[in-house]
Amino acid sequence: MKTPLITKLIVYFLIVAGALLFVFPFIYMILTSFFTGVYSLPKPNEVFSVIPNFTNYQIVWEKNHFARYFGNSLLITVVAMVGSLLISSLTAYGFARFTFPGKEGVFRLFLLTMMIPGVINIIPQFIIIKNLGLVNSYAGLWLVYIATGVVGNMFFLRGFFEGIPKELEESVLIDGGGSWRIYWNIYLPLSLPAMGTLAIFIFQGTWEEYFLALTLIKSEALRTLPIAIMMFNDKYATNYGQIFAASLIALLPVMLIYIAFQKKFVQSGFNEGAVKG
Repeated sequence: MKTPLITKLIVYFLIVAGALLFVFPFIYMILTSFFTGVYSLPKPNEVFSVIPNFTNYQIVWEKNHFARYFGNSLLITVVAMVGSLLISSLTAYGFARFTFPGKEGVFRLFLLTMMIPGVINIIPQFIIIKNLGLVNSYAGLWLVYIATGVVGNMFFLRGFFEGIPKELEESVLIDGGGSWRIYWNIYLPLSLPAMGTLAIFIFQGTWEEYFLALTLIKSEALRTLPIAIMMFNDKYATNYGQIFAASLIALLPVMLIYIAFQKKFVQSGFNEGAVKG
């Protein structure tokens, strides 16, 4: 039975309307960034009549050490993402393929820590980092970013690893390879869809993190990009053109990392045909 034309038109209309509803704030943000010296949000009719220019982008890039903070955030985020992916995948591989006393108990204890809100952990984390002498250093940020993300990432990857047929390990064992070679040559290549998905979320979460960076980083030269964006809020007024321009610049790396890894999103049937029955 064919779907009536009127039904299809209604469905298409709702889809387009929903898409416009979500896209409009982003378009409004882009167009507002073209206004110079605007301290109140422009009306929709004013927004669509603005002439595109990149004055605010140039001002933002040169103001409040924005370029330096951009580089700081990029360094912190890339190292945290790589370290988190490596440690999380190793932990997931251990829980998925090895048997040891108290395995399930430790795993459940790990999952229990995910129930604790991150804001509650800021004070204990600061005390630990301070006792380690890592306050006001990127090492302290990396330690917290990687450690706090291991449990959730491990939980995600463990289920993925358990779906990889164990028969694939036989070829490595026949060649005299061990657990490390199995992990490196089999599990990592087959888990690229899951790793790509995690890379996007880890990058986004670390790139946009504000409270922990503000707590641990005291030196102005080491500050991160979210802190720089907050500095554009003046005491008595806010230049929305500059704020939106700074936010759009900060959004570019997240969009690029999404484009780079979007084809790696987890797909079902990734190992179909890997082992013949």
